[in-house]
Amino acid sequence: MRTFWRKASQSWYSPLIETAEDTFRSFSASGRALFLFFAGLLLVSTIGLVYLLNEQLLVAVPLRGGTLSEGIIGAPRFINPILAISDADRDLSALVYSGLLQATPKGDYVPDLAESYTISDDGRTYTFKLRPDATFHNGTPVTADDVLFTIQKTQDPQLKSPERANWDGVVVKELDPHTVQFTLKAPYAPFIANLTLGILPKALWQTVSDDEIPFSDLNTSPVGSGPFRVHSISRTSSGIPSSYILDSFAGYALGEPYLESLTFHFYQSEDDLVGAIKSGQIEAASGISPAALTQLKGFTVDQSSLNRVFGVFFNQNQSALLREKDVRQALNDSIDRDALVAQVLGGYGTPLTGPVPPSMLQNQNATTNAGATTTNDALIAKAQAELQKAGWKMGPEKLMQKTVGSGKTAHTETLEFSLATGNVPELRAAAEYLRMTWEKVGARVDIQMYDQGDLSQNVIRPRKYDALLFGEVVGRELDLFAFWDSSQRNDPGLNIALYANATADTILEQLRQTSDDTKRAALYEKFNAELKKDIPAIFLYAPDFVYIVPKDLAGVDLGFVETPSDRFLSITAWHKETDHVWPPFAH
Repeated sequence: MRTFWRKASQSWYSPLIETAEDTFRSFSASGRALFLFFAGLLLVSTIGLVYLLNEQLLVAVPLRGGTLSEGIIGAPRFINPILAISDADRDLSALVYSGLLQATPKGDYVPDLAESYTISDDGRTYTFKLRPDATFHNGTPVTADDVLFTIQKTQDPQLKSPERANWDGVVVKELDPHTVQFTLKAPYAPFIANLTLGILPKALWQTVSDDEIPFSDLNTSPVGSGPFRVHSISRTSSGIPSSYILDSFAGYALGEPYLESLTFHFYQSEDDLVGAIKSGQIEAASGISPAALTQLKGFTVDQSSLNRVFGVFFNQNQSALLREKDVRQALNDSIDRDALVAQVLGGYGTPLTGPVPPSMLQNQNATTNAGATTTNDALIAKAQAELQKAGWKMGPEKLMQKTVGSGKTAHTETLEFSLATGNVPELRAAAEYLRMTWEKVGARVDIQMYDQGDLSQNVIRPRKYDALLFGEVVGRELDLFAFWDSSQRNDPGLNIALYANATADTILEQLRQTSDDTKRAALYEKFNAELKKDIPAIFLYAPDFVYIVPKDLAGVDLGFVETPSDRFLSITAWHKETDHVWPPFAH
């Protein structure tokens, strides 16, 4: 130690060092040992504190890398934004293609292929400027001509695009190679949602005739401009796709995704899908029923309310009994919606009392009995009291009855009606729950189950039902016109309650013409007041969208889910790899 101090003092003289040397020499042997111990302890403590401080200040940032494997029920047939009809079609189309705008999990829109856009003061003209560097996966630029081609094909009646109705009467015009303009017949605020439609590369599709488009290989080997591009396809011996591998696209307009690749496997049934998750063949899956979720305890579940409203819609034209408002009111008031969601959906849903999903308008339709003192028995008693006040009495077989007319025309009316619905597990369970509830009130309910095709063609379209348990998909732009305007009472309109109210019609028209959120909220309140007054339907619940994801996947933001493919709205932020850096270097 003396040698050390001597060499140090020879190379660098300092009074402080000399004093320290003298002090250290003055210590006894045990004192020197104690000094070195505490000096070492101080050094270790300092290093530890610096480490802890470093850990507290560092922030995690995503890195590129990693893959994700997901399972889907059903194989894709049309990975084509203007022809997609199944969930598998829409899922892959959402990843391979991009539109002028991109919807966000928050429910709004951001420019995608578009660099900017303007809307005329009268709300009829939308002008879009394309990004000059936007390209398709094959490297060719995205131009206004591609946009024009895509919309014209969507409008072509021969192709029968599911998107055609959204573009009916819209005039599209190319102003220059990077500018396109849309003109509407009248202001229509929800039109903005149509501009997320994926754009087709004209150079590849223009040589395919309308007759050949549905059969083109481009439907299963697509080329788009979205965040992922097709890397490889595996097929069964019959040529049906069994899996797709998609690679991230570095040229994507909104930035290359962090995940390097996605692998999709396709299954024929929910049982096969659940088995694949449990075996580890896949990491992620969506659209799993509450019953099947009980088999997946321990897996990470993300969930968000779907933009779907389920309820019982009355056909007062067919059932004279259901024309009585007191009856409809009693049936509505008897339902414990929280219990229904718990029993039928396993808790994966939100009780509703109005026609709008809980993800919109600050959950104004959501309701809960949490903390309330009202019990099932109290709700039943309330409904019975309402019926008794309207002249109904409990008769034989615990059925409510009412004497109608007088003298020779007098007859007894029994509280009974049929309830039609689809033959799927969720709806079967919901219908049975309603039947048991209404039987306690004193009603006889005949449940009629139909396969989906039969329900649509032979029940809903001709409006042949007393009451219909069904679900409506409400778009993110909250356009309720098709579901409730009196002009939509007959097929192909979607007003399955056959609702007619002149005041409501006026409100619905106003809702279509304004994009101001405050005004729309006020108009909705007026419309909802009309529905509550008339009770054309009983609103029950909005189911949750449930997504099984791996524990090491970060960045998933389900947010606003209109269709299952909306789970990919935040796909560019999903990541498995992370790094930790100081805040100034986090961006």
